[in-house]
Amino acid sequence: MTILRGASLVAATLTMGLVAGLFFTFAMSVMPGLGRTGDRTFVEAMQQINVAILNIWLAISLAGAPLLTLLAAALHLTADRRSVLPWIAAALALYLVALVITIGINIPLNDALAAAGSPNQIADLAAVRGGFEQVWVRWNVVRAVAATAAFGCLTWTLVLYGRTTAA
Repeated sequence: MTILRGASLVAATLTMGLVAGLFFTFAMSVMPGLGRTGDRTFVEAMQQINVAILNIWLAISLAGAPLLTLLAAALHLTADRRSVLPWIAAALALYLVALVITIGINIPLNDALAAAGSPNQIADLAAVRGGFEQVWVRWNVVRAVAATAAFGCLTWTLVLYGRTTAA
């Protein structure tokens, strides 16, 4: 059981780190880089990114982070392992904030950008970009902070777990 507990924490931490890294990468490089481009390039690039990102690796990370965190919590419900539960719960709560932002804000903005059509047929690219960019970027930063904090909580959980198994 000790191996399963440890493995679940490592897997939860890994998937959480992947999600936090994805959101962080968009916040610190992708969006600032695209922000320096013209309206057509911005809209076209974001439309293509939003298609390309829908893949199995994203699904595994986005779904794996909360599911593996829940599994880790369940495996640590015994009295001798409960000391890590508050950190696991905090990680899950923080990740749920990031997930709600993703589902409630970022994905609908992505869908609206796709619905605007081909950049060749958009009459006012600046308006399409204007309705997307600032809101998407702002909320991506919030979800990046939440996911990174969740990753930090799980990392600390691994430290505590190591201390309890070494004792």
